[in-house]
Amino acid sequence: MGFTVRGVSDWHRAWFVCVVCVLLAGGLQTAYGQAKLETPQQTNQKIQELASFSRARPAEIPIGSGDVLHVEVFDVPELSRDVRVSDAGDISYPLIPGKIAVANLTVAGLESKLEQLLIQNGLVSHPDVSVMVKEENSQPVSVVGAVNHTMIYQVTRATTLLEVLSAAGGISNDAGSVVIVTRPTPAGAGPGESASAAIKAGGDDQKISIRLQDLLESGDPAYNIAIYSGDTVTVPRAGIVYILGFGVTQPGGYVLENHGEQITVLKAIALARGLTSFAKANSAVILRTDSATGQKVQIPVEIQKITKHRAEDVPLLSNDILYVPDSAGKKALAHVGTAVLGMGTATAIYRLP
Repeated sequence: MGFTVRGVSDWHRAWFVCVVCVLLAGGLQTAYGQAKLETPQQTNQKIQELASFSRARPAEIPIGSGDVLHVEVFDVPELSRDVRVSDAGDISYPLIPGKIAVANLTVAGLESKLEQLLIQNGLVSHPDVSVMVKEENSQPVSVVGAVNHTMIYQVTRATTLLEVLSAAGGISNDAGSVVIVTRPTPAGAGPGESASAAIKAGGDDQKISIRLQDLLESGDPAYNIAIYSGDTVTVPRAGIVYILGFGVTQPGGYVLENHGEQITVLKAIALARGLTSFAKANSAVILRTDSATGQKVQIPVEIQKITKHRAEDVPLLSNDILYVPDSAGKKALAHVGTAVLGMGTATAIYRLP
């Protein structure tokens, strides 16, 4: 059994190093708290589930320009046809002189109006008219930013914010922590608006900013506001910081709260559940894209020195890669760029809900 000069075995020395590393990892997590994380897929599943349970009460949406209507007159097939609402908000109908204003009428209102016109023009004595909106084109809501499918959503009934986000496929990996609804004309608080939502009037636009966490976690319907024709729903992009390597417990990409937000190396290690017992903490590097050249540059980071306050904590920027090797990976540091890019192809993404 081999002993050192001081009488401490190699096995005990190795055991001591492991304990120190575990305590270091635990200390980092204690300093920054045990973060509750979820993947974007889990967030989107929550959006879909909440949207299905929080549908707004049915309400008739008025007819508008661009809509295609199917008009059916019972027992008079020659008067049944499809008509498109013009930009001026009217339609032409056979044997009825002039244009018929239909914009802002409900389906029931238009049915009643057509029945009166058919009687007044001596076309049908007891008409039974039914109208169906065949194509909705007049109630657009733009959904843009960090969503899986940017789209124009047509409001065909009373609609909530969660329903619109669900229709857009949920948020993308780099979505920030807020959703912004821009409304073209200032108005009084709608059914879903309250002091809970940060409302800012700017020019002719009203901006309603809602934290994603409040929308998904609070259970307060005040955050799941009604969405109206002409609204623009924007999910700003925030960016992702990647913590990779076998020297961290949970490597992956971690979504920032807002665009331009900075987290430090120590907080990044805490998000990644701390260092492993075999981490080469003083051999870590940051891979950052040089904005001038577009090339990846390596910034050495000595995590143990930062932990002991012998070096400044280093801020990370969006799209930075913090690579922490283990003892086996130290020799590969000369080729760290290639190694990290290979690891990052299947990187899991996590966000703070």
